[in-house]
Amino acid sequence: MTGAESLVAQPGSAARWVDYTSGVLQAARPPLLFGLRLWASVCLALYVAFWLELDNAFWAGTTAAIVCQPHLGASLRKGWFRMIGTLVGAVAVVVLTACFPQDRGPFLVGLALWGAGCALVATLLRNFAAYSAALAGYTVAIIASDQLGATGGPNGQAFMLAVFRASEISIGIVCAGVVLASTDMGGARRRVATLFAAISAEITGRFTGMLTLAGPDFPETQPVRQELVRRVVALDPVIDEALGESSQLRYHSPVLQRAVDGLLAALAGWRTVAVRLVRVSHEQARQEANAVLQAVPPGLRSASVQGEPARWIDDPVGLRLICEAAVRRLIALPAATPSLRLLSDQTAEALAGISQALNGLALLVDDPAGPVPRRGGVHLRVPDWLPSLVNAGRAFVVIGAVELFWIITEWPNGAGAITFAAIGAILFAPRADQAYATVIGFMVGTSLTAAFAAIIAFAVLPNSETFAAFSLAIGLVLVPAGAGMAQPWQTAMFTAMAANFVPLLAPSNPMIYDTVQFYNAAIAIVAGVGAAAVSFRLMPPLSPAFRTRRLLALTLRDLRRLATGPIPRTPDDWEGRMCGRFAVLPDEAQPLQRSQLLAALSVGTEIIQLRRIARRLDLGSELDVALAAVAEGNSAVATTRLAVLDRVLASLPGAGTGAQAALRARGGVLAVSEALTQHASYFDAAAPG
Repeated sequence: MTGAESLVAQPGSAARWVDYTSGVLQAARPPLLFGLRLWASVCLALYVAFWLELDNAFWAGTTAAIVCQPHLGASLRKGWFRMIGTLVGAVAVVVLTACFPQDRGPFLVGLALWGAGCALVATLLRNFAAYSAALAGYTVAIIASDQLGATGGPNGQAFMLAVFRASEISIGIVCAGVVLASTDMGGARRRVATLFAAISAEITGRFTGMLTLAGPDFPETQPVRQELVRRVVALDPVIDEALGESSQLRYHSPVLQRAVDGLLAALAGWRTVAVRLVRVSHEQARQEANAVLQAVPPGLRSASVQGEPARWIDDPVGLRLICEAAVRRLIALPAATPSLRLLSDQTAEALAGISQALNGLALLVDDPAGPVPRRGGVHLRVPDWLPSLVNAGRAFVVIGAVELFWIITEWPNGAGAITFAAIGAILFAPRADQAYATVIGFMVGTSLTAAFAAIIAFAVLPNSETFAAFSLAIGLVLVPAGAGMAQPWQTAMFTAMAANFVPLLAPSNPMIYDTVQFYNAAIAIVAGVGAAAVSFRLMPPLSPAFRTRRLLALTLRDLRRLATGPIPRTPDDWEGRMCGRFAVLPDEAQPLQRSQLLAALSVGTEIIQLRRIARRLDLGSELDVALAAVAEGNSAVATTRLAVLDRVLASLPGAGTGAQAALRARGGVLAVSEALTQHASYFDAAAPG
């Protein structure tokens, strides 16, 4: 039977083939469009640089390729931070040259120290701010590679080189921004709003659903909370993309940060309520949960809230007002027992966190009925200094080693190897346990790009006389490389192809065809990236398990200091520090470890509230005795002393605001005691000094 007869015999197969082909083309469309945008950006940048007759026009094209990202907001954000990093690096190399003119040894040591410092800062920061710090580190190496001779001494031309490089890089940034902004309308703001709405709706729906089912059919919610914590932490890079698309969002960025913190605070309140409902009888759990639910509006208690982000996007201000009203009712809810007081207060905390998230959602959807003022600022959160110090040490060693190899061998292209060793060691260091695999993929992509650049340079370009023909020739590599960047498979390899093709080709006007120079430059680039890869193998990043244990230990240390140190002005400082720890918690962390970190967040918040109430009731000494046991890592003694404090609070006169404060304090005592009992092995562990 022929192929045509087969199609006739099986008419459904033709339809399936058409559907399959249509699906493939539909999936390939966005990556291909991005590849075309990247190619157009590089061509425009090179055209402008050639028209201005810049010495190294290829840096403009290289920058355009590096800045281009599959999403508009990411591209604009990266371009802005690249400009900042370039300017900082340019100033640094001028200062370094001025400090050590014609003095090879101190200059190269200073270069390695600067790279180490930038690697440290890049690890402390996140997203595109980290990229800017990394760029400041290897920009010094890029400019230095143009002024260093064969033996490694500065020639004093750093200032003019810095001006030229900054100009070329700025041209690339502007050209990429023009092309992307004119061809991509962007969608990060709407995407972030959808994520915020979906997470907020699911937290609210599942939390109120848990209260509804309190009793014999009480659901297990811990795995759900852990998955929601992952999703909340994953909001950070998407928010950064949205900031690149909107100046309004950048101005109000603290509101979005507080919205993320609010979601984590809601999960912490949910955890405390769940633990309490598990520890009481089914009848008591049902009665107290029903009492709390009566204060929650029906719109938030509806099971259909879960999984319906459209409703939250349509009216974030209205839902926020509902949450705020529910918080006030829960705080004022009459409670006869510490258990009910605890449940109502923690439910209020959860809904207050949702209210903060809705505040951010209102900003994202630009609701005119809900203006969002800017309040305060965003502070740098340092979860752990050790990974940053390890990355700094590695960068110093690898840059210094390549410098020493260059001096010993007098390799003419050794400066290029130093540059790419610095790029690999600094840029990929924040990826932690993924750094080695990423730099290997980058090296493979660079090696493939060297082969493609050789083909274009020596087989295609000699037959091309116009810029249009030149553009078509480089498009043979840039378009597929850009399309590869926009899909999830081997992104590092395709990124290397897009970023390194233009510097390997080194186009000039007129074009110079020097095979020896080309292959020496290609070997230097591959060797530099290879040195960075070796450094990640010889000095590997801290393992995920070790980083997780350190984060837990540092949190325990901070919690013990909180128990005996000065009272923070607001719980925001403690919550912000804990949110920073959640943000860097490795994906490989065990569920128990995530639960312990969430428990520490709850205990710290309760301790702050307890110390304030105890001071008002003149019971500071009784609370200090109990908290001293917490600081000593003795949960059993702390629980016993908290029980004594609870009896003292229960004996206070039962009238007025003081009685309400005492009951609220008893609820806090109950929350801390249950957390200490549930995770006694963690709270009793040794913390670093």
